[in-house]
Amino acid sequence: MFPEFFLNYVDYFQPLNVFRYITFRTGGAILTALLISFLLGPFLIKKLKKFQSIGQPIRNDGPESHLINKKGTPTMGGLLILFAFLSSTILWSKLDNILIWVILLTSTFFGLIGLYDDWLKISKKSSNGLKASYKIILQLTIALFAVIIINDQFPINYANTISLPFFKETIINLGIFYIPFGILVIVGSSNAVNLTDGLDGLAIVPVMIAASSFALIAYLVGNINFSNYLQITHVPGVGELTVLAGALVGAGLGFLWFNAPPAMVFMGDTGSLSLGAFLGSTAIAVRHEIVLLIIGGLFVLETVSVIIQVLSFKITGKRIFKMAPLHHHFEQKGWKESTIVIRFWIIAVILALIGLSSLKLR
Repeated sequence: MFPEFFLNYVDYFQPLNVFRYITFRTGGAILTALLISFLLGPFLIKKLKKFQSIGQPIRNDGPESHLINKKGTPTMGGLLILFAFLSSTILWSKLDNILIWVILLTSTFFGLIGLYDDWLKISKKSSNGLKASYKIILQLTIALFAVIIINDQFPINYANTISLPFFKETIINLGIFYIPFGILVIVGSSNAVNLTDGLDGLAIVPVMIAASSFALIAYLVGNINFSNYLQITHVPGVGELTVLAGALVGAGLGFLWFNAPPAMVFMGDTGSLSLGAFLGSTAIAVRHEIVLLIIGGLFVLETVSVIIQVLSFKITGKRIFKMAPLHHHFEQKGWKESTIVIRFWIIAVILALIGLSSLKLR
């Protein structure tokens, strides 16, 4: 919105030319989303507390400390993230880029699924919300449309392809199998973030780290000079996603202000499902889906811990971990919540650095 408006007056006031630059608009998007979060946060939390008499229902089979320490804390805080993210993106990005709209709508629709799930939990006063089968069907449907539209934006020689990190000019054409692969990336990423969201501040910081990483990747992939130098696939127009990722980082920082231990609000499925969908769809748009597995490795570890736990119990009747996902295992071992959260943040930073290094080490 801002670029289209202010660039009309460049001839009258040359400094307005800064709205052409992705870096300037990304900074503006970060600050705007942060400001919106700060201003709206207290009002939204107050309304959520009034609406949710007992706060987010706590799982009975979770850590006992959660039944005491987290009782009464409202959920649906993802609404704050989504509103700040959407508003800032619309203000600072060039809205003629279809990739912007696809990722915005994908994130929003996944957030609406999470919102309905959160609402069911609150209304039932139970940790059981929307049936898993219904949730997955809705996610698969939205992801299908997102992958098809994103894939359709690429030149024919790039469509249906993936590149391998650390390998120079290694591009694999998946053909018709790219669609299910892309769906798996979006749905898997969404649910992986959802599984990670179990402690105050645990999910939002790794999401911001991943979003920052993909902001850089989008900028490099969208710039023909940088992409040629790094020998990575150049995708015209994808640089605009840098602004989108910046808006998410700003919204995440604002949310963290209220979610820092002890949390005043939880993001709920409203936030976690939408944030994961954002990462998945952005990874597809910048053609670095495999790199997402590295940068988002923390989410992968959490998901794998659940899969291993379930399979082990069904096959052998024994559990590998004291509790899954992985962060609950360390809680049961006696680690303090703050220790788990900060160490997981450190792991997220390390994995992001490894993922980003793949851009150069080829």
